[in-house]
Amino acid sequence: MLPLEGMRIVVTRATHQAEELARPLRALGATVILLPAIGIGPPADLSALRHSAACCNDYDWIIFSSTNAVEAYAAQMPAGMRCQARVAAVGATTRAVAERAGFPVAITPREFVAESLVEAFADEDIQGMQVLIPRAAVTRDVISPALGAKGAKVTTVEAYRNIVPDALAKDAGAIFQAPLPDWVLFASSSAVENLAGVVSQVVLGQVRIGSIGPITSRTVERAGLRVDAEATVHSVDGLVSAVVQASLTD
Repeated sequence: MLPLEGMRIVVTRATHQAEELARPLRALGATVILLPAIGIGPPADLSALRHSAACCNDYDWIIFSSTNAVEAYAAQMPAGMRCQARVAAVGATTRAVAERAGFPVAITPREFVAESLVEAFADEDIQGMQVLIPRAAVTRDVISPALGAKGAKVTTVEAYRNIVPDALAKDAGAIFQAPLPDWVLFASSSAVENLAGVVSQVVLGQVRIGSIGPITSRTVERAGLRVDAEATVHSVDGLVSAVVQASLTD
C-alpha cells in the first residue's frame, strides 16, 4: 500500500507551479485536488523592471527570492544579453531556474528562507555595492534593510504581483464541504491568506495543514489554524516528506 493511498490532498499553488507538488503526491497514492489560491500577475508598471533588466550589468549583485522573480526578470532582458552580475538565490529550485535562465548563481543559503540568505552574506564585503532585488509588489522585506545596513546600495523593483484568482471563492466552496479533504498544503503565506479569506476558520480547522516552512507556518497560525506538518527542508520535496511522515504516524 502506498503511504498516501486514499487521502484527498488540496494543493494551493499557482496553476503554473501546481504540478511540481501534485505529481509526487499522486505517485504516493494521493488523490490531488488542485485549488490555485494564488495567481501571478504583471507589475502595475513594467518600465522599472524593463530598465533594471536592460541595465543588469550595472549591478554587482542580483538577488532572487522566488522562481517567479527569476522568470519575470529574465523575460524583460534584451535578447542575447548575458548578465555578469553575481547572483544569489533563495533555495535550490530558484537556483535551478536562475541557472537555466543564464544567471551565474554564486550564493544559495543553507535554508530556503530570507533570513538564511542574509546570513549567507555575512562574510561578503558589499560596502558600496549595487544590489538589485526583483520581487513581488507586496512582500516581507527582510533582505534589503539587512544588506543596506552592511553598506550596500539596494534597489528593489516590482517584478510581479500576487493576485487572488477570480474563481477561488467558488472553487473553494465546492471543495471544502463534506466529506472534507484530508490535507490542504501551502507553499506561501499569500496562499494561506487568500484561502483563509474565503473559507471559514471552523472549516479549515477540520482539515490537516501542511506548510513548506516556518514563515508560511506563522501565517497559518495567525489565521487561528494549526500546522500538522512542516517541511524540514523548505522545498516541495520537503513538504511531501513531511506530509508522508505525519500521515504514517497517525
